[in-house]
Amino acid sequence: MREISVQRLKEGDVLAKEIYSSSGKILLGKGVVLKPQFIYRLKQMEMYSVYIEDDLTSDIIIEDVISDKHRFEAMRAIEKSCKTIQDDKNKEINIKEAVSNIVQDILFQREIMISLMDMRNMDNQVYAHSVNVCVLSCVLGKGLGLPIEKLNELAQGALLHDVGVVNLPAEILNKRSKLTDEERELYNSHTTQGYELIRNKAQTSIIVAHMAYQHHEWTNGKGYPRQLKGNAIHPLAEIVAIADFYDCLIHGSPGIPRVLPHVACEILMANAGVRFRKELIHIFLQYIAAYPTGYTVKLNNGDTGVIVGQNKGLPMRPIVRVFEGNHPQVQVTEYDLAKELTLFINYVIE
Repeated sequence: MREISVQRLKEGDVLAKEIYSSSGKILLGKGVVLKPQFIYRLKQMEMYSVYIEDDLTSDIIIEDVISDKHRFEAMRAIEKSCKTIQDDKNKEINIKEAVSNIVQDILFQREIMISLMDMRNMDNQVYAHSVNVCVLSCVLGKGLGLPIEKLNELAQGALLHDVGVVNLPAEILNKRSKLTDEERELYNSHTTQGYELIRNKAQTSIIVAHMAYQHHEWTNGKGYPRQLKGNAIHPLAEIVAIADFYDCLIHGSPGIPRVLPHVACEILMANAGVRFRKELIHIFLQYIAAYPTGYTVKLNNGDTGVIVGQNKGLPMRPIVRVFEGNHPQVQVTEYDLAKELTLFINYVIE
């Protein structure tokens, strides 16, 4: 399979992965042959990319770091929690089972290299973001060697980190161009609102509330809402902050247009020591595929290929499969960029 932008889909393309709604309902199943009306609907849903079948990349299997079942259980849990908070602030929420499943999935993985970009759409983007931040936070927490009880607490805070957006206008949450000063002030209030919503819940600790409160603080003291600096920021909130920032970069967020993963990695490196502690960024990037498996790229020698593998610790040097000739006489060559030192990726073909 390979990844392709929705804008480049054509009639007859075959889906390689299911497309889900926020409730976990399958909107389009694996193996569906795309018709014009399906492609039109995907564009309406504002989906950016999907995975399609391809004879030349049929051996590529792109696995999520958690199971589809546990991902959508977590999406349902955070959606239910947000609606509960909106309807009855005094009612308790229950996310512990959902986050425990995520933690167990990640602990079970021996080698983690995050390639998969979740297939979010406009009806599930807030919940998909929350689950992604939970997953990314747990991966970094595992890399830091946190014990399981801390990982579970981290997962709870990460899943609930943006609960303060529940009362924000949809036009702000969906905006990708620069926010006005008034919009920015309103959006920034979600950290304080999230803290207030969580701290009175019996099933969550005050540390979980502080992850919502502090996930936009910067290590140099220029974040919000309290301009905390360095060690004044809770260590678990620092982890959530990195996960939140990375997912916002690759999927877009209020006032921030999306960028490709390798650009997001460069932005993270540029913020090491400024927005985040350097040691946390260095560990986090060990688990991120700068060029995700399934992406189509152009090499500096002019060849076009598909990313088919990753090199742990060398996120910018994946394995690329190049095709020459026309079907059925196609010549296939694979380049391991960790060994082919004169080759590099010029750009991603979206």
